[in-house]
Amino acid sequence: MRRVVVTGLGLVTPLGGDVETSWANLIAGKSGAGPITRFDPADQKCKIACEVKPADHDWGFDPDKRVDGKIQRQVDPFIVYGIDAAGQALEDAGLTEMSDEEKRRTGCSIGAGIGGLPGIEKESIVLHERGPGRVSPHFVHGRLINLVTGQVQIKYGFMGPNHAVVTACSTGAHSIGDAARMIALDDADVMLAGGAESTINPLGVAGFAQARALNTSYNDRPEQASRPYDKDREGFVMGEGAGIVVLEEYERAKVRGATIYAEVVGYGLSGDAYHVTAPHPDGAGAQLAMEMALTKAGLSAGDIDYVNAHGTSTMADTIELAAVKRVLGNDLGGASMSSTKSAIGHLLGGAGAVEAIFCILAMRDQIVPPTLNLDNPDEGTEGVDLVPHAAKKREVRAVLNNSFGFGGTNASLIMKAL
Repeated sequence: MRRVVVTGLGLVTPLGGDVETSWANLIAGKSGAGPITRFDPADQKCKIACEVKPADHDWGFDPDKRVDGKIQRQVDPFIVYGIDAAGQALEDAGLTEMSDEEKRRTGCSIGAGIGGLPGIEKESIVLHERGPGRVSPHFVHGRLINLVTGQVQIKYGFMGPNHAVVTACSTGAHSIGDAARMIALDDADVMLAGGAESTINPLGVAGFAQARALNTSYNDRPEQASRPYDKDREGFVMGEGAGIVVLEEYERAKVRGATIYAEVVGYGLSGDAYHVTAPHPDGAGAQLAMEMALTKAGLSAGDIDYVNAHGTSTMADTIELAAVKRVLGNDLGGASMSSTKSAIGHLLGGAGAVEAIFCILAMRDQIVPPTLNLDNPDEGTEGVDLVPHAAKKREVRAVLNNSFGFGGTNASLIMKAL
C-alpha cells in the first residue's frame, strides 16, 4: 500500500475565508456565531447561525477570487465554497500547473450532507407561484452534491476519480478517508478531498429545529449557544463553509519538494445499526470506528495527543466521550480533546474535513484549539482535558478526528506528523 500525505489546505469557515484567518480566530477563542442575516428569521424557533461572513467583513469571504461570476449565479453557495477551498488547497500545494498526464492521475472526492437546499427551496416556490416554465435551467446541476467535484475537475482539467460522498455529518471525514484509499491503491496520485455545506435557509433551519436538534434558547446570546460538554447545552448551532485538502502519494510529494503537513495513517468507518437520528446509547459504533482507525494506523492509544471531537453540543456528546474513554483507556490523561464546533458551529457535511484541517494545523503549530463556553462541565468529563475556553500549547504528533452522522454513520481519521 502506498503512503498518503497532505500537501495542501483550503478553508472557508464562519471564522474566515481562508486557512490562516480561520485558524488565527479559532486559536484566539473567537466565535463565528451571530443572528441569522440570510433571511428574516422572525418566525423561526432558531434565529442564530454561524454564517460565512461577506467580503466586507474583517473575516470575510470573497467568492470573486476563485469562482467565476456566471458560476456563482448558477449554483448553490456550498458549491462556491467548495470550488474556492479547492483552489486554495491547490495553490498551497503548488499544483495549479500540471501536465496532461498528471491531470489524468488527479481526482476529487468532495461531498456534502444535504447539498443545494436553498436552491431547492427557492425553485420550489418559483414552480408553485410562476409555473414550470420559470424554473431555472440550472436547477438540477446547480444543486447536486457531486457538482463540487464536477466543477473543480472541469475548472482544472482533472480526469482522475470523480467521487462524491453523502454520509450526513460524516461526509467530510469519509471523503478524505476514501480519497486516501484511492491513492494507496494506485487509482490516483493526487486527490482533492473534503466537504462543503450551506443550508442556512428557512427550510433548513425550520427542519432541524422541528427535529429538536438546534439550540433555540440562546437567540439573544448567539456566541454562547454552542457549548459542547456543558450541562447547559441544548442543541447545535448551524454552520456553513468548506474544507478541502490535497492528498498526495508520499514519494511523489517528496520528489517535488512539497510541504508535507501530515500523513493520513488511519481510517475507520462503521454503522450504529440503531436509529435514524440518535447514536447508539453505548457508543458502540463510534468506538468501532476509532478502534479500526487505530489498527489501520498501527498506533496505540498512547500515541494520540489530540482528539477533535464530533462534539455537537447535543446529548450525544456524552456518548462520544464515553466511547473515547474506552478507546484511549489508561492513556486518556495524556491526550487533549476539544470540539471546535463551539466556535464555528456544525458544518454538517463539511464538518469532518474542516476539523481535519484544524487537526493538521494543531500539529503544525503545536497548539490545540479550545472548547468554548465550557462553563459548567457535564458529569463524566472529570479527568478529560477538554481544553476549556483557551487554546493550549502542547506537543501534538498524532491526532484523531471523529465525525458521526444521522443514519448511524461513523468515521474516524488518524493523521500524524512526519
